[in-house]
Amino acid sequence: MHAVVVSRAGGPEVLEYKEVPTPEVKPGWSRIKVAGFGINHSEIFTREGQSPSVHFPRILGIEAVGTIDATSDPVHLPVGQKVISIMGEMGRDFDGSYAEYALLPNIQLYPVETSLSWKDLAAIPETYYTAFGIFNSFQLKPTDSVLVRAATSGVGVAVMQLAKGRYPAIKVTGTTRNPAKSQQLLKAGFDDVVVTPDANQLPDYVGSFDKIADLIGPSATRDSLQHLNEFGIVSVTGELGGVWTLDGFDPIMDIPNNRYLTGFYSGDVSQTQIQAMLDFIAHHHIDVSPIKVFDLPHIADAHRYLESQSSFGKVVVLN
Repeated sequence: MHAVVVSRAGGPEVLEYKEVPTPEVKPGWSRIKVAGFGINHSEIFTREGQSPSVHFPRILGIEAVGTIDATSDPVHLPVGQKVISIMGEMGRDFDGSYAEYALLPNIQLYPVETSLSWKDLAAIPETYYTAFGIFNSFQLKPTDSVLVRAATSGVGVAVMQLAKGRYPAIKVTGTTRNPAKSQQLLKAGFDDVVVTPDANQLPDYVGSFDKIADLIGPSATRDSLQHLNEFGIVSVTGELGGVWTLDGFDPIMDIPNNRYLTGFYSGDVSQTQIQAMLDFIAHHHIDVSPIKVFDLPHIADAHRYLESQSSFGKVVVLN
């Protein structure tokens, strides 16, 4: 089969498209024919060598959509079954989705029922599962004001779409460091845009919100809490600021009274939640189409786009 293999840490040029042996089924694992997958920032971090537990050579890819091609569990995972797989150390401890076929543990293969095209389904797994977790934690009301920090990311756009899908008139504001992306955000469906030259610090004129999706992460958490209305919720679910932990955090002093801080870990995967997400998307007619589509031989170009100043929304690769 063809796959994209990383043999050493580096830039997009280390993503090598080549022929490798097709993996064989073993007990507890089944093989899927990969129809497509999204590109994620965490894969860029791994490619750059920022994931110490990952040893090269490795086929990256933390998510996939496709069909069961060969199975060790024909009852629950029959050949031809449409499945989604996310997280579970795929693309890290073992080879992931940057390939025509992937051998994955049965426990992280989730059968799904959906009429979405492969292109649209490929845009969903990690991005929309994360966004759906944020959306659920918000306990949204139609009168809420919502802020999405790092709104041009795939998850940022998805959070807005889910909120608007549930309450079309709800006001959602997005942030970006790049003024040139303001029109893209408005066209995507955001009601207002805040340009933040410093991603970690909202401008002084910005007021407060009922719900904040903080995709910047720990480097911006304290600032997000200061822009939260009473009884509001901040979901810190992202690490785009490049900081992984909230060091020296004092809950009593750093969380203003009667405000709430939460997060969502997409590694806690639920079959029920995945199908609920797909059903929600279908019921509310949410447009999940990716912004850019690449093929497997050009996956390095997908990485370059996602790393570029012009990147916006979800990027997928189709086989």
